Amino acid sequence: MGRRPARCYRYQKNKPFIKSRYCRGVPDPKIRIYDVGNKTAPVEQFPLCVHLVSNEKEQISSEALEAGRIAVNKYMSTKCGKESFHLRVRLHPFHINRINKMLSCAGADRLQTGMRHAYGKPQGVVARVDIGQVIFSVRSKDQHHSHVIEALRRSKYKFPGRQLILTSRKWGFTNLTRDQYRQLTEEGRLEDRGIHVKVRNAKGDIGRNPILLKFVEAEE
Repeated sequence: MGRRPARCYRYQKNKPFIKSRYCRGVPDPKIRIYDVGNKTAPVEQFPLCVHLVSNEKEQISSEALEAGRIAVNKYMSTKCGKESFHLRVRLHPFHINRINKMLSCAGADRLQTGMRHAYGKPQGVVARVDIGQVIFSVRSKDQHHSHVIEALRRSKYKFPGRQLILTSRKWGFTNLTRDQYRQLTEEGRLEDRGIHVKVRNAKGDIGRNPILLKFVEAEE
């Protein structure tokens, strides 16, 4: 007996039901990789950021997330190159679906219990999604904007419901707008943290903090 279609588990009905010491024997999610492409690229390299945003409250299976990830990765690698983008999957499938298996072979009537003891066994895992929640985020160079949008458009066919493709005003995966990022870079207030940055405040060691050094030099 194969997997039930995802349409059977599309809507959020009950409370989150996750793997625990009480709920054992849960199958592993199909998606195992959540960052694809040039994931170690410095924050300066990829200023563009585009999101695939859910427009429905629903459940997305781990199989669908894996299919969408492969679709984006394949298109971007072909059109722009493997090192020209960084895709991050923003959903994690923790919610467990259950199935009450029924026997369909001959002579199964005397074995089946129907709806008695109908609490099912774990069948697969899904991610619970709200309206406005980000599914995928892609950072890249501005010149690849049209390719990023097309890659996310293709991945939409792997998911149920409606999704929106939105271009972020922020610089890459940081929480700073492009103008803020440029201004703080000129002031020397950004501390590199790999794929994002930290804004230095006017506290701490005078020798290390360029903001405090400016005040000291001005007073001298």
